Parts: sequence; structure tokens; C-alpha cells
Amino acid sequence: MKRIHCFFIVIALLAAVPLPSMAQVTQAPAKVLAGADRINVYLPLIKGRKVGIFANQTSMVGSTHLVDTLLKLGIDIRVIFGPEHGFRGTADAGEKIGNNTDPKTGIRIVSLYGSKRRPSAEDVKDVDVLLFDIQDVGVRFYTFISSLEEFMEAAMDLGKPLMILDRPNPNGHYVDGPVLDKKYKSFIGMQPVPVVYGMTIAEYAMMITGEKWLSEKANAKYAYYQKAQNSPDTPFHFQVIKCKNYDHNTKYVLPVRPSPNLPTIQSIYLYPSTCFFEGTVLSEGRGTDKPFQVFGHPSLPKTLYAFMPNPNEGAKSSKLYGQQCYGWNLSGTPGEVLKLVNNRIQLQWLLEAYKLFPEKDKFFLLPKSGTMEGSFFNKLAGNNDLWQQIVAGKTEDEIRKSWEPGLTAFKQIRKKYLLYDDFE
Repeated sequence: MKRIHCFFIVIALLAAVPLPSMAQVTQAPAKVLAGADRINVYLPLIKGRKVGIFANQTSMVGSTHLVDTLLKLGIDIRVIFGPEHGFRGTADAGEKIGNNTDPKTGIRIVSLYGSKRRPSAEDVKDVDVLLFDIQDVGVRFYTFISSLEEFMEAAMDLGKPLMILDRPNPNGHYVDGPVLDKKYKSFIGMQPVPVVYGMTIAEYAMMITGEKWLSEKANAKYAYYQKAQNSPDTPFHFQVIKCKNYDHNTKYVLPVRPSPNLPTIQSIYLYPSTCFFEGTVLSEGRGTDKPFQVFGHPSLPKTLYAFMPNPNEGAKSSKLYGQQCYGWNLSGTPGEVLKLVNNRIQLQWLLEAYKLFPEKDKFFLLPKSGTMEGSFFNKLAGNNDLWQQIVAGKTEDEIRKSWEPGLTAFKQIRKKYLLYDDFE
């Protein structure tokens, strides 16, 4: 399999491994290490430099946060950048967050999910190198890849070296869903990729740069830096610290919830299929202990599973709070839910909910703009086709068949940028 590393310096430092003995063959698989865990690899590269870190509550090294770990090792951290949900990961989905100071370390925090989406020259004037370490879940409408893209473009524009500490993708073992039509581009979908793209965050970064999917200005900057990469006056570059003992067959269970409404691996496995309900009048389970595992509406048959969403941390406001809803409960053990999803986006629940909903013309949330491009459901789907296919009564097989050309083309692009063995 051909691997294209683009402008990245990919740090692996893997020693030659001898053939295993018979005793070794029966041993348990080696522990997966995220890029942040491999301190001995990247610490020498940032020692003595002033650092800016894009991180949140998932940026852990064992049981200690990356920021605390690096401070104890004498690294000079000048600024922390925070994404959606904030640096500590407690804000609601979509909640705008202001700048503040981390009470534990006294380091200033610049929000990149509030008044702006990327660092300014003022934010990084005292920074020598930028680090990015955030756990993704491998789903297009999960905003951390959009934050990554904005951060990359800022690094290029400002001429700051960027190191990406890679992390395993819990949904990295398959690729599925409609490929985004750029007409429906938004912060919950910026690039022409399917809903589940089967790449780690570093592989994704390599792809969007290698395919020249960044802004015209960023692509031009990248071309300039490529030509000047051997010049001592042009220090800009990317570095990727790879995961160890990971490939795209690995079923990686996150040690920390990536956001308030993805508290368990079951929610993460179901998220690509059930997040579509965010674009409808149904509750997607926010305000319950099983977000994205339960969904329903008061108007659905009362013979279905009953639940009542209410405000909680990370979901202080959402649909249908305090109302008895009827619908589905897909919860189970991680293995049961993984088998239920079966390496694909499951449309059966969305189609069945629409079929049972009494007022069809009120099922989808209508865009305030009056245009289909403004529809939240269409932003999730990446097109207007899925909405129309559901209304037209298309079967799941018919809908899935319409995805095939886009998926086939994307898979060819994807393979060029993989750092780890693939699932096929």
C-alpha cells in the first residue's frame, strides 16, 4: 500500500522487531499508545521552546493531563487553545465559550469556539511551536476535525511549526455514509468526506493538505513552505507523532469521554447513525444517561420505549425536556452495540421513525433561512438527497446504493494517506 506523507515529518522510531517465540504468540495484544503517551519521542523536539497547546479533557497522558505532564517536565506552555465544549469539556454542544484562565495552572486559555475559530498573531506572538492533541471520534459532523483544519491554516499563515499528537479512532474500522456536497459546507462538515471516514486525526490532516482542500491562501502558503523547507529562514513544518500498536482493525475504547453527550463507547458507536435525529423534531437522547442510544418523541406510539429528557451537565437545554417521549432504546454492552451497528451507518431507525411519525411535514426541522442549504439535517447529511429519499419512501438499500460512487472515490483518496494498516 502506497503511503504519501506530504509535508509531514512522521515520527515512528520503531525498532526492528524479531520474530516472536511460541510463548509470545499467545500473549495478549500490546497496549495501544496514543501519540501523547510517547513522551520520549516528542519531548526532545519541544524542550527549551515556548509552546501553545490545542487541547481539551481528552488530552491525557495516562491519568495526567498533557498540560500538567509537560509542565512537570519543564516545558514552557504560554497559551492553551480550547475547542467546542471548552478546555475542560463541560460546555453544552454549540455553546459559545469566552477566553479565560485555567485555575489549576494559571495559563491563559483562548477559546476557538466563541468569537473566533483560529488563533491570531497576537495569540501566538510568544509561541515557538504549536501542539494539537484532541481525541476525535471519526465522524464528519463532530467538530474537532473542523477545529483542526482552522488550526492548521492558522499555523501555515503565521509560520508556526505544528506537531500533531495522533490518537486512535474508535470508529476507524469502517467507512460509510454520504459524501458531503460542498454546497452544504459548514463547521459540522467542511470537506467532501463521508459521515464515517475511517482515519485518525493525523491521517485526516495529511489528506486535507495533500489533496489541497484547504483555503486558497493556505494551499499557496503550503506550496511556498515546501519549496523553502530546507532554508534555515523557513522553520515551518508539521510533525506527526504516531500511535503505537494501533491499526484500523483496532476496537479502541476511549479512556475519557470525548464530549458530554458521548459518555460511553456505546454512544460513540451509535453516534454516526442516530445523530441525524438532531435535524428532526425527535429527541436524540440529550438530557438522559444514554444520549444517542435512545431517541423518540411524544407523538410516537406509546407502545414504544418511554423516556423523559431533562437538563443535565453538558445538555442544559435541548428538545422536549420534561416531556414523555416514546421511541427506541439501543443500549447494550459495547459488544452488543458494535454488532448492532455492524460496521455501517444504520438508517433503519430513521426510516422507521419517519414512517411512524403522524405529522410527516413536521418531522424535519425547517431551516430559518428558508433554504435547504440552511437545514441542520442537510448539514448533517451533507446533501439534500437523504431528506428527499426519506420523504419519497426509498428503502435503506436504495439509499445506500446512491452513496456508492462517492464512497468508492473517497476510499481511493483515503488510502494514500494512511499511517496504519487498514481494515481491508
